Amino acid sequence: MNKRKREEEEEEEGIRMGTDIVWQTPANPPHPHDYIFRNGIRYVKPYYFEFIAHVKNRWAGKTIVDLFAQEFKGRPYEYYVSAVKCGRIQVDGFRHEPPVMACEVPILQKELDVLTVCKPASVPVHPCGQYRKNTVVGILQAEHGLAPVFPVHRLDRLVSGLLILARNASKADIFRQQIEGGLVRKKYIARVVGEFPKDELVVDANIDYNAREGRSTAEVRDSAKGKAASTKFTRISSNGAQSIVLCEPITGRTHQVGNYQIRVHLKHSGHPIANDMLYISDETVNRSSKGSSADRSACTSATALTSSIEEKVVNDCEEKSNVGFSIDPMCTNCPNLAPKGYDTDEEGLWLHCIQYSGPDWTYECPYPDWAKLTQTI
Repeated sequence: MNKRKREEEEEEEGIRMGTDIVWQTPANPPHPHDYIFRNGIRYVKPYYFEFIAHVKNRWAGKTIVDLFAQEFKGRPYEYYVSAVKCGRIQVDGFRHEPPVMACEVPILQKELDVLTVCKPASVPVHPCGQYRKNTVVGILQAEHGLAPVFPVHRLDRLVSGLLILARNASKADIFRQQIEGGLVRKKYIARVVGEFPKDELVVDANIDYNAREGRSTAEVRDSAKGKAASTKFTRISSNGAQSIVLCEPITGRTHQVGNYQIRVHLKHSGHPIANDMLYISDETVNRSSKGSSADRSACTSATALTSSIEEKVVNDCEEKSNVGFSIDPMCTNCPNLAPKGYDTDEEGLWLHCIQYSGPDWTYECPYPDWAKLTQTI
């Protein structure tokens, strides 16, 4: 969709070109009216956000423009030049959060000290980078009044499934100690390319991260490269073209286990996740200089592959209209809702966390719809 057509549609939907700005601070938490839902996508109304940063030694001797351009790369250099000229430069910004898929965050179990939810794909777990309200933590606070909550483990943004959140810091610390002590087991399912072997497969290969490409490779176990990691795979079903596989990380780095480790080891096995644009090809990822993630860059450049967004997302997620949102005349993202570089459809990986278990507890999450394979002729 070109810019002019997008702007016309936004005007038809009643976007208000006003100045009644709401500053986003810890005292002004996420609220249901902060969200706009369109065509199966959840957007956040742009808002002013106060950035707090500690002074760093590398800032010494730099001009204000150079400082902002190098430390806050979400704006072009010219933006800061103009802001200084008109006396507008401040340690704040008009934030446009990236959109996510417009799914609810279903609560699976609600206990005194523990909350478990089914995290939708494309939604980050907690505030990070450009995301704050479009996160599991933000949505739970806005739509369920649940705060504070403390995520116990990590699920990457594109991964869906079981997410455990402690409801107090002491419970979170108990979980942390069990995870660091190797007392917690994780299970995921993935939908992969090809007919996966019937027999159990254990991949023993180091994980080596390539910062330039934003992705990892599997190296032989006795290699000097990477960190040691081991994952067990068991085929659940197959239609010949694709397979559903149970994935059980055995060893690996704490945050690496269950996310990139599974993706890399499946690629190494010859059966990558069927919609994993980053690992399904051996081509080098063309990451932009504007900080685009490797996954987003891979999705943008993979024109030969069809979108893997489930149609059910659009049908099941409620479409809602809104009174509109304010714009900032100096903002380079306005009048659009999403920041530049996020104008493509969102999608999630076919990788889903189904179970976490510890010494005296087990939490589970239902299988996603994509785990049902259609038989090929």
